[in-house]
Amino acid sequence: MKINKLLSIALLSVIALVSCEKSKKTAEVKKQSKPNVVYILTDQWRGSALGYAGDPNVKTPNLDNFAKEAVNFTNAVSVTPVCTPHRAALLTGRFPTSTGMFLNDIYLPSEELCMAEIFKAEGYNTAYLGKWHLDGHGRLNNVIPERRQGFDYWKGLECSHNYTKMPYYENDDPEMKYWEGYSPNALTKDANKYLSDHAKSDDPFLLFISIATPHYPHNSAPKKFKDMYPQESLKLAPNVSKEWEERTRKELQGYYAHCTATDEAIGTVLDKIKELNLLENTIVVFSSDHGEMMGAHGVKPFVKQLAWDEALRVPFLISYPSIGKNKGTVVNAPINTPDILPSLLGLANIKIPATVEGENIATLIKNPDPNADRAALVMNVSPFGSNIKDSEYRAIRTKQYTYAKTPEGASALFDNLSDPYQMNNLLNKPEVKEIQQNLDQQLNAALNDIGDEFKPRDFYMKKWNYTFDKKRNAIDWRAWNEGKGVLQSPIMK
Repeated sequence: MKINKLLSIALLSVIALVSCEKSKKTAEVKKQSKPNVVYILTDQWRGSALGYAGDPNVKTPNLDNFAKEAVNFTNAVSVTPVCTPHRAALLTGRFPTSTGMFLNDIYLPSEELCMAEIFKAEGYNTAYLGKWHLDGHGRLNNVIPERRQGFDYWKGLECSHNYTKMPYYENDDPEMKYWEGYSPNALTKDANKYLSDHAKSDDPFLLFISIATPHYPHNSAPKKFKDMYPQESLKLAPNVSKEWEERTRKELQGYYAHCTATDEAIGTVLDKIKELNLLENTIVVFSSDHGEMMGAHGVKPFVKQLAWDEALRVPFLISYPSIGKNKGTVVNAPINTPDILPSLLGLANIKIPATVEGENIATLIKNPDPNADRAALVMNVSPFGSNIKDSEYRAIRTKQYTYAKTPEGASALFDNLSDPYQMNNLLNKPEVKEIQQNLDQQLNAALNDIGDEFKPRDFYMKKWNYTFDKKRNAIDWRAWNEGKGVLQSPIMK
């Protein structure tokens, strides 16, 4: 009897142990099916302006190391290379012609289903730090909680580029506060606190860190970083025109200083993720909303919105749970702004809403193929600010070609492999006739997919109730869901 009892106890212990291990594994599987997401978005960081991307000047050691641990999309593009349109497309997975978000300083309607709302419905804690630029109620006004599109923890502001006295609003407090010191350092310090506070939470989190550098002004970069880049030592790209060489060197000194300072700040977040053992259950993304021309092709520094790679191409590094042997791999096929949200949802095993127009390329992220190709549709529906006299365009970017059209017809064709600085327009050349025809068909198909007939800008301005006042360099826009009549919102250069 005693032996039988001992055997029974032993058997029950084994069963309990197996059950416990099974429960533990089930919990682990459950947790792994909902990975955390840390999205680091910078502002005006060109896709080429990183050490790992081959820039001969800039020092970005932390992001260079992250590139060795992530999948690198070398031809990531901004769907419209300017702040508000990119951010709206990123959060909704939709194109600017579908949301009306094709200008700066306009309001993203609450009816749009956004990133944080989707993740929140799946049990995620949601947090946003930094520049928002989707509220349209004034750059220094509080983005009130009901207009934060599902983000709960909040230390943000519509828009500021005062990096030494950056304002923000905290959660439900309507009083303006200021980040202490250089804003990238302050933002990442708060991000690290959030990570520490949520590292052991049973619920996954979405942490969005929106850093406003290296966007101008460049003279506000910390001096110790500016001293790393003597103007006379900077190597300029061959497509920088003579007339802009001196100004470009001056701006690049501060631009690169911001890049290096911001790289250092981002490095603290990447280190904190590792320190807290979060890497194996966290998707981490580093990217930017657009680049800038910086004197290339005769276009002065600060200007973006154009279909040149200097403005269009952005960095995109992504690490994900169980990345394993894919660390440091390269994908040359473009990823476009509307593709990012559905791809994150795909990686997190979350159903993609029917409203999303971008493509889920999670499979390509998990199985990176440098030979894969895609056609990314990019556009400028209604150029504004410094670009007000530029023509509207639609274009596609593949791993090899850029092909663009204006309302007057095809305007550019570049072979970006043989001509990386886009100095030789191949448009209508006999030797690329079939290539041009194929690219034109791909562009038309992409436009057809989203129902865009590519009409002149006035059509879209009227459709979305925008009117433009050239004297004030501003638009009047109607707040669709608030019924408050016409609000005035400046379009900043």
